[in-house]
Amino acid sequence: MKLTVYFDGQFWVGVVEHVENARLTACRFLFGSEPKDGEVLDFVLHRLLPGLDDTRQSVQVKAAVATKINPKRLARQVAKELRQKGASTFAQEAIKLDWEARKVEKKVLSRKQKLELQEQKWQQKVQKAKEKHRGK
Repeated sequence: MKLTVYFDGQFWVGVVEHVENARLTACRFLFGSEPKDGEVLDFVLHRLLPGLDDTRQSVQVKAAVATKINPKRLARQVAKELRQKGASTFAQEAIKLDWEARKVEKKVLSRKQKLELQEQKWQQKVQKAKEKHRGK
């Protein structure tokens, strides 16, 4: 599991990446202003896991083989990750897929609610017309 906090030009954003069974799931959290250490700790302790549980989409990634890494190579990898800004492309793809799935789900739900509202209004109109003609 990896948490990356970066400034995207307007807001501070945290991206959580979790790889399990060669599948990467990612979620994005908006901090707003620059987060203090306490805010990041609060996020990790209370909101990180529920945020990951809400994700519905994941991306296939290569499974990392656990081997012993030379300390110099490890130091270079750490320095490279520190220089890198933002989230990985796999994380961006996972976030995009999740966003699109939520968009489709929301569209279906709003369409259903709209049809129910139209049906309710039509029923009220029919009922009102029946009441007008009742005494004649």
